[in-house]
Amino acid sequence: MNDKFSGKIWVLGDDIDTDIIIPTEYLALKTVREMAPYAFSPLRPELAGQIEKGDIIVAGKNFGCGSSREQAPEIIKALGIKCVIAKSFARIFFRNAINNGLLLIENGALQDVVTEGDQIEVEVNAQITYRGEAYPIASLPQNLVDIIDAGGLVKAMRRLNGLED
Repeated sequence: MNDKFSGKIWVLGDDIDTDIIIPTEYLALKTVREMAPYAFSPLRPELAGQIEKGDIIVAGKNFGCGSSREQAPEIIKALGIKCVIAKSFARIFFRNAINNGLLLIENGALQDVVTEGDQIEVEVNAQITYRGEAYPIASLPQNLVDIIDAGGLVKAMRRLNGLED
C-alpha cells in the first residue's frame, strides 16, 4: 500500500447505510461495474458519476450500517475511492471493506472541518493532513494492512500461499 496519498474529498453524513451505498434494486445487475453508477443514488443521484479515481469519502458516524451486503465496499472501491474516513463504521461493513481491500480510517474530528472538493493528504497509520493541520489516526494491525495492500482477503491468502497469478 502506498503509505502516503492525497485526494479530493466527498463529504457524507451520519448513518450512510448499505441501501444508500447500493440500493437493493440494483443488486440484480450482474457485475459490480454495472452497479457502480447507482451508488449513493438515494442520497445524491449524481455522485457516482462525479467521483474520480483516488477520491476520498469523509463521513460521519455509523458508515455502512444496515444489511451486510458485500457489494457495498466493492462498489465504493470500483468507483475509484482510495479510502473512506468516518467518525465510526458499522462492524460488519468494516470487515467486508477490509476483506475487499478498501481502506477505512476512523477519525472523529475531520468530517466537522472539511469542505467538499478540497484536497486531503493521508499518511497510512500516521495522520491525515488538511489545510496544514495534522489529524492523528490509529494504526491498523499489520495483518489488515497486508490484506488491503493485496487488494482483499482472497488475494492476500493467494499471495501468502504462493498462488499469485
